[in-house]
Amino acid sequence: MSRHIEQEHPDFTAKAHMWRRYRDLYAGGEQFRLNASHYLTPRHKEAPQVYRERLHSVFYENYLGSIVDWYAATLVRKEPMIEMNGADATTRGFYAGLLENCDLHGTTLTEFFKQRLVEALICGKSFIAVDFPRVGSSARNRAEEEASGRSRAYVVPYNADEVINWSVDNRGELEWMVIRTTWLKQDSVKSFGWKRDTRWLYYDRERFEIYELRGGQGSQQVELVDSGPHAFAALRRVPVFELRINDGLWLTNKAASLQLEHFNKSNALGWALTMGLFAMPVIYSSKEFHQTMGESYYIQLAPEDRFGWTEPEGKVFQIAADNLSRLKDEIYRVSYLSQQANDAGGVQQSGLSKQWDFSVTQEVLRAYGDVVKDTMRKVLAGIVAARQDVVQTDVVGFDEFDITDFSVETTNAQSLLNLGIDSPTLKRQVFKRVALKYLCDSRQEIKNQIAGEIDAQQFN
Repeated sequence: MSRHIEQEHPDFTAKAHMWRRYRDLYAGGEQFRLNASHYLTPRHKEAPQVYRERLHSVFYENYLGSIVDWYAATLVRKEPMIEMNGADATTRGFYAGLLENCDLHGTTLTEFFKQRLVEALICGKSFIAVDFPRVGSSARNRAEEEASGRSRAYVVPYNADEVINWSVDNRGELEWMVIRTTWLKQDSVKSFGWKRDTRWLYYDRERFEIYELRGGQGSQQVELVDSGPHAFAALRRVPVFELRINDGLWLTNKAASLQLEHFNKSNALGWALTMGLFAMPVIYSSKEFHQTMGESYYIQLAPEDRFGWTEPEGKVFQIAADNLSRLKDEIYRVSYLSQQANDAGGVQQSGLSKQWDFSVTQEVLRAYGDVVKDTMRKVLAGIVAARQDVVQTDVVGFDEFDITDFSVETTNAQSLLNLGIDSPTLKRQVFKRVALKYLCDSRQEIKNQIAGEIDAQQFN
């Protein structure tokens, strides 16, 4: 098995380079700058020293990363509710602890799935493994099992580019999977240098196997270091769940080419503007010119000679700037965030147009919420089955999003009041809705006080 554990699935091999590119586009910053030579297109017959200079001054306007983070943050702004029916106090206590610390590192279940959604928006999919602590001796009863901690299920995140091989049956269910992880390690503070360790984790329907590189430098071999039945062996299923985004909602895949085009165009324009600041002298003369030029020198010309400077007219600069603006708007449009592009560009929209844009964005957010909820249900159902709990769980939420612009709220409120409906109660509710939306970040006691003062007012 050890000599086959390193094999990669054809789909993994085909997408490995794409995933690296998408991660750089999402991360931006220094990570993108260090890998910019993969993305900055050299001009035809461009001198190497000029390309290196352009590469040294490269910059990246990262719209894509902001868009992905906005969707993830907006989706989990209101946490979902986990419903449990038929659970006793001990079982409820376990699941309450799981929601607050799902990975044994203090991460809440909502935050964990937010991170998995970000990974899926970047790479199209992400993975969640369910594991249990390994304890040597067996438990005689459920109480002893709970006391020893062996029934304390937890989740482990894996990225798309860590799952290197797999197989599914004719129903699309996993038969086995290989996960490869790497990390830098220093044996001790006294040892010299760092080394990169690699581990392969194999799961099938009943067993797990762990392989590591062992041996000295130049003679390392992949060896089996641990194996045994996993927690889902009785269920005869691989304990790994996939959170997958379909191609229509895979944001990075939709916007990556536009973001790369914007990157190359913006850097070309920036380079041209920079070079335009250093005008090139032009000598109009029939004689050979051998004089030294500089701030501390002068030139001597014959009466019929002329001297001038080259300077671009600027027409192509304006065309490039307009194209960059269009590319930015297109990045937001394919990400279903046209209203953000319009707000950034200063384009005025009617209230009805804004409402339509917001409604499209909300539908996309609900689609992401459905994907996350479905995966959460599967993970929780798997944990329930593995622990043999007598409980039914469900996940509700991720379907209400407060993303409308405040100006839209005030416009709608004013339009409603202008109808002249003679209802003091309606007026109070409208004023409270607008005021509390504007003061959404205020302390709750302040909100309660304002709501009380509005209720105490007399409306005609």
